[in-house]
Amino acid sequence: MKCSPKACPFFQAFESSLIMISIMYIVGWFVGVLIDNNMQYQEQLKENILSLNQEIEHRKQMEQQNQKLSSVVEQSPSIIMIFDTKGKIEYVNPRFTQVTGYPYDDAIGKALKPGGQTPDEFKHFWEVIQSGEVWRGEFCNKKKNGDDYWEFATVSPFRNPDGTITHFFKIAEDITNRKKVEKEMERLERLNLVGEMAAGIGHEVRNPMTTVRGFLQMLEKKDEYIKHRGYFNLMIEELDRANSIITEYLSLARNRVVNFKVQNLNPIVEALSPLIMADAMNSDKNIKLELGNISDLYLDEKEMRQLILNLVRNGIEAMSPGGNLTVRTFMEGDNVVLSVQDQGRGIDPDVLDKIGDPFFTTKENGTGLGAVRVLQHRSQARRNH
Repeated sequence: MKCSPKACPFFQAFESSLIMISIMYIVGWFVGVLIDNNMQYQEQLKENILSLNQEIEHRKQMEQQNQKLSSVVEQSPSIIMIFDTKGKIEYVNPRFTQVTGYPYDDAIGKALKPGGQTPDEFKHFWEVIQSGEVWRGEFCNKKKNGDDYWEFATVSPFRNPDGTITHFFKIAEDITNRKKVEKEMERLERLNLVGEMAAGIGHEVRNPMTTVRGFLQMLEKKDEYIKHRGYFNLMIEELDRANSIITEYLSLARNRVVNFKVQNLNPIVEALSPLIMADAMNSDKNIKLELGNISDLYLDEKEMRQLILNLVRNGIEAMSPGGNLTVRTFMEGDNVVLSVQDQGRGIDPDVLDKIGDPFFTTKENGTGLGAVRVLQHRSQARRNH
């Protein structure tokens, strides 16, 4: 069917309008979808940005916490060490270097050593920590310069999220000074024990000795014992020597009145110089005094005189003829130092550790009480300072 000339333009215009409307509708729908998607994208972007900001803030907080933790470890007054399951050291803090003298680079990568532990003790140490338990104990270790130091350590296992032990964490305290104090207290306890024994039995021993000495003196004067007079004299001399030892022994138990007052050490040394120089000359030794400018001290003159005499005479006896002994006084910071230096062969380390022990002596006729007097005077001075 053919349309009339008048009707065809209408249909053509309608068809064009319909097409245009359809296109506009499609474009509008597409634009709406784009706008909706854009809004969703912007919302998602805001959420992502917010989540990212939160993550950044969380990471900042974690980093700050890690920095604080690192600062605590670095500035800790305790020795901190981390080592792996093979004993290879992976970290030490500055306190480790301060105590041991080993720089950081010297320690890292080195194998953990037993220190003052015996092989069996070191083996037990590894068995404990590798089983997952915490080990605690104290032992003597070596510094880089060879000196000993004591530490009390706690070693704990470090596990990964699976629970497997990957490293060990050691925290240790330097207890060297505490050990020295404990050793000093042990000596003082032994000294107190000597005093208690002296107070209990000293007089009981001296009384029968006095009786025996009296009878020996009486018997040696009898004519029938003239040929044995040498024996009597020898026995009396030995009794007198034993009596002098008991006198020293009893003096440890006596609560002597110590007269502490502020005075200078140099005049005391100078007053003793004629006596100690005479002792030196008699044994072909030389004495040299080097008295510096020193501060006054809180001390007892009689005790110091006895102390100086003991030190000087020990030094003279330790030297061969022709040796020189030097007595010095000088300041070392805020401390006054009295130095008595001889040219003897020196004191063996095992003997040096026993100085101050009651009755310990290296002399054939010594009593071992001279060093006790030095220790007793030093402890008394500390209490009255």
